[in-house]
Amino acid sequence: MHPKLFETLSAPLASVKPSRRGFVLGAMASGLVLSVGFRWQSPAQAQDAAEPHPFNPYISIAADSKVTIYSSQFEMGQGAYFGIATLVNEELDADWAQISVVGGSGDVAAFGNLAWGGAAQGTGGSTSMASSWERYRTAGAALRMMLAEAAAKAWGVPVSEIATKAGVISHPSGKTAAYAALVAAASALPVPATVPLKPRSAWTQIGNAKLKRFDSRMKTDGSAPFTIDVKLPDMATAVIIHPPKFGATVASFDASKAKDVKGFVQAVQISRGVAVVAENMWAALKARDLVTVTWNEEKAEQRSSADILAAYEAQSRAAPLAVARNDGDAAPALAAADKVLEASFSFPYLAHAALEPLNAVASMTDGKLEIWAGHQMPDLYQYIASQIAGTTPDKVKLHVMPTGGGFGRRAVFDADVVAEAVEVAKALGWSRPVKVQWTRENDMRGGRYRPAYVHAMKAGLDKNGKIVAWSNHIVGQSIMSGTLFEGMAVKNGVDFTSVEGAANLPYDIPALAVGLSTMQAGVPVLWWRAVGSTHTAYAVETFLDEVAEAAGKDPVALRLELLQKHPRHTAALKLVAEKAGWDKPAPEGRFRGVAVAESFGSVVAQIAEISIPSPGEIKVERVVCAVDCGTAINPDQVVAQMEGGIGFGLSSILGEEITLTAGAVDQGNYDSYTPLRIAQMPKVEVHIVPSEAAPSGVGEPGVPPAGPALANAVYQATKKRIRTLPFSKGFTA
Repeated sequence: MHPKLFETLSAPLASVKPSRRGFVLGAMASGLVLSVGFRWQSPAQAQDAAEPHPFNPYISIAADSKVTIYSSQFEMGQGAYFGIATLVNEELDADWAQISVVGGSGDVAAFGNLAWGGAAQGTGGSTSMASSWERYRTAGAALRMMLAEAAAKAWGVPVSEIATKAGVISHPSGKTAAYAALVAAASALPVPATVPLKPRSAWTQIGNAKLKRFDSRMKTDGSAPFTIDVKLPDMATAVIIHPPKFGATVASFDASKAKDVKGFVQAVQISRGVAVVAENMWAALKARDLVTVTWNEEKAEQRSSADILAAYEAQSRAAPLAVARNDGDAAPALAAADKVLEASFSFPYLAHAALEPLNAVASMTDGKLEIWAGHQMPDLYQYIASQIAGTTPDKVKLHVMPTGGGFGRRAVFDADVVAEAVEVAKALGWSRPVKVQWTRENDMRGGRYRPAYVHAMKAGLDKNGKIVAWSNHIVGQSIMSGTLFEGMAVKNGVDFTSVEGAANLPYDIPALAVGLSTMQAGVPVLWWRAVGSTHTAYAVETFLDEVAEAAGKDPVALRLELLQKHPRHTAALKLVAEKAGWDKPAPEGRFRGVAVAESFGSVVAQIAEISIPSPGEIKVERVVCAVDCGTAINPDQVVAQMEGGIGFGLSSILGEEITLTAGAVDQGNYDSYTPLRIAQMPKVEVHIVPSEAAPSGVGEPGVPPAGPALANAVYQATKKRIRTLPFSKGFTA
């Protein structure tokens, strides 16, 4: 998911105006709960507002001193809740033991993603901290100021003498009060006109490497709530029978035999197949196996993945259909080069394969539709759900649930499983709540993959080994074409998600051309953790190693030579080289490879160290990583995300692929789609480049360099270049 997508929005969200960076603070008391928040409003909204409207505030404090933070960002394991809580508590000085975070929704002005222009709420593109950086600190500071002012008035002392710590207000005279005791008095005060924030020198929470996630215990003991855990009175469970080929539709179905299953309720046709409804999951699965469906496959994708990639490879040898970048004139520069290198790379479809399969719960009561799910794009889902239900968005309440992994899969244009849950509940006449729970096989075969791609690369060297020309022709499927974002994301035939990491190449090469040929396929595709850079970084960084060898240059030295205009890349590369001991020989039987990539505002450099225990076997022993992500709000979480990203990247490179036979997906579960096993995970060392810049992303940027660093190490060990992925298909030693 990308910041560019939400600078403006086409229908149905076009009426939502982008926000400006100005505070409208509000406070209210409801019983003994103080809520404080501020909304980021457009100039027109600010003029129309007679007074601040504080619904959907960012923070509330209850009578028992519990602090609840309402997150604009979706939590899928990446630590968004922890980061936002850290920003708030740096200013609020609350007791960490009393803090909880829940998902907020329903108010674009309050929760719109500021990194996307504020026009829509959503989580993606590793923008959670960039969007939250100012407003959540400001909310925490405003609330602390109001509580301090209330204490000062009550005690008849100057507010400058008031101190706050761990949820307690104190004065040198010995007077103290818990935050909760001052809720009523604070709510009667005007909201501060200006809200100063602590200087960096006074921070105790932001950048504290010893601060650990507040939600770890809940996830360890099983008390953390996920959609799969939602249980409502009289709730039915539905499983879905999807077509085996993409684009097929239901011609007819027969559920007569399913009636013999105890607990079976009903089978209903929905837009993407047949839903089998029962009293519980086991009954739904048993009944599903007795339902027969006849499919109309006239418009279905019938090709195999091999056929699709063969078409891509043929196109890669032709002229690009669109130009993404053209610096200098690469064609004549290549023709005049003393030496020209060429390489072709093939990348498969990839599944997201998150631990918690897709699910959603829908319930209609007294004309109010409630939906529990991993709402990664709440505004869009709220709108789509209202259209299916025949109501208006204000009658749809979303419960934004944390989810067991996302990697882009839960940010979909058609609301996906959320739409299915609403369809099924509607088909039952809104008679009871319904949970739609996909199986792992539904999830693996239900579409939405990282697109397959082919890269055709060329590089020209002069007689001194200098790169004088570079060409990259990328062939693949567009994520954005045919969606409501096509108008803003596809320009002159170029979907930027296809070329990122290639069209914005930082290397100083005088003649550089990047072409794109967007192909048509009936396979549903979607962004996948790190999106375009998952294939562009591999093609660029492995091919650059080939160029370095041809030029007789050290791979790190060549990169530094080409990155002189990019200090962040240079700093990360130098740091990782130092920490990995690049200037010293690798230990006996070990081999190293390097890669560096920028994605989502962060620069990550990695050096992989491998061994070859036996012919055809690769063991990744160690990965050293340096990351420049601006200000590291939670250093421990930055390390965790780099570790996870490296594992995710290695996993996709070593053994993951989705293949199709006659249009049907071959893989169904983790036995045939093979993510990295824990025994394959290397030792990972993460080093954070010191920075005082605003925070950038960490959820995705650890992924892109992992694969090429590994491939470059494999070449050092075997002298074999791996250009067909995954390694399980393209490597023999």
